[in-house]
Amino acid sequence: MKEQAKVSREEAAERLRAIADMLASGDEIAFERGGMELSIHVPDEVELKIEFEVEDGERELEIELTW
Repeated sequence: MKEQAKVSREEAAERLRAIADMLASGDEIAFERGGMELSIHVPDEVELKIEFEVEDGERELEIELTW
């Protein structure tokens, strides 16, 4: 499931906070898109990758969790 949308900086922060709260409070994260709900089990330990790139004047911050 992939989503890309232009949102305000505040809305981006709210979405990241919601994901962080789900990670901190249990072993599942849930997403709802287009009437479809998806719950994903997340183990106690994950690999966290944070990457910042500048290319052709564009900046990109990528946050990735893998397990």
